[in-house]
Amino acid sequence: MVQIIGYFVSDLTTIVQARHKRHNNMFRALNRPDILMTALAAAGIMMISMGIRQSQGLFVAPLNDTTGLGIATISFALAIGQFTWGAIQPLAGAVADRHGPRIVLIAGILLLAVGCALTPYMGTGFGLAVSLGLFCAMGSGASSFSVLLGAAAQRMPAEARGAASGLINAGGSFGQFVFAPILQKLIQSLGWVGSMWAMAATALLALPLIGKLTQSTHATHIQDHDEGGVLKAVGRALQDRSYLLLHAGFFTCGFHIAFLVTHLPGEVNLCGLPPSVASWSLAIIGLTNIFGSLYAGSCVAKYRSKYILAMMYGSRAVLVAWYLLMPRTEWTFYVFAAGLGFTWLATVPPTAAIVGKLFGIRYLATLFGLTLLSHQIGGFLGAWLGGLAITQFGDFGWMWYADMALAAAAAVINLPIREAPVVRPATAAA
Repeated sequence: MVQIIGYFVSDLTTIVQARHKRHNNMFRALNRPDILMTALAAAGIMMISMGIRQSQGLFVAPLNDTTGLGIATISFALAIGQFTWGAIQPLAGAVADRHGPRIVLIAGILLLAVGCALTPYMGTGFGLAVSLGLFCAMGSGASSFSVLLGAAAQRMPAEARGAASGLINAGGSFGQFVFAPILQKLIQSLGWVGSMWAMAATALLALPLIGKLTQSTHATHIQDHDEGGVLKAVGRALQDRSYLLLHAGFFTCGFHIAFLVTHLPGEVNLCGLPPSVASWSLAIIGLTNIFGSLYAGSCVAKYRSKYILAMMYGSRAVLVAWYLLMPRTEWTFYVFAAGLGFTWLATVPPTAAIVGKLFGIRYLATLFGLTLLSHQIGGFLGAWLGGLAITQFGDFGWMWYADMALAAAAAVINLPIREAPVVRPATAAA
């Protein structure tokens, strides 16, 4: 029986390889032990940093009950964190491109832990802006997408990068799936102060993984597609129309995610549902995005990334419209979360792939970091305007309409993007 099953699996594998050669070559490359270890180490770091960051919305209500600062003030501190998380990405990426990712990742994890540990001592809006808006956000950003994807891409062949980016991205989603329900239970049992300290201790668990990621000696040869250094590379990128269109679409992604991750617990409360619905909804988003990220990583090798992004953004507009038409029940939130979760952070692999196709991987951490800055400018507005909406109007109605309109616009904006390497000036002259 074992032999029969083995023959069947072997034949099936041959058929699949014949039909989807590129797809399978990508995953076979990822199955090399050194490459797989690099991707898993980056995914583990992402799981911790993003799991902590994406669960901070659960602390809004407890913080407000304890400090009495108001939802708008707390939302503004988290909105600063959204912007800071994006602003640090190109800076951290530039340092990693020049000096290596190890020092950047260690500093980021330590800063994240310090920010979580200091938050219980902050009783003012300014204090929260420093601990959550600066320290936590800078630490999480420095140990997140731009540095991790850049470090991984430079340590593996081109055919494995799509699958690796999907796996690393899935690590962040798995962190949200794990952290959200656990933190909700910790808040209920230990209080939000004890939960913050628990997050600080958890952040330090990422330190051993940094060595596993950066110790790889199998870094690929990096062609310098942007001769003249990082500043000239950035200057040429900012003059590229496709790069700017990619930024515009990613802005919407940040608006959408930050609004939901910050204010979904408040929306659940407005509907008269228990807080567990919010934590489980965030967990479902993280769980389904694991599959969405892996699927997006595989699609990058088969389809044009701009079409993948257009479909993702378009599906979000449809899902928001569906949510607004449905009764507000637990299962409505769970189905909504599952649908959104499939594309939640799955936009990262195709977005990073377009940046890599346009400009190569020499300055990928820096250039993709700038794209993430655009994402987080949208995130700042999503978190802050959500707080203003609930304060001024008593609900999030206008935010839902804005979210739906921006998602539809992002689907259209991605279509004119061209996916071809940028021709260097020297090559054009020759």
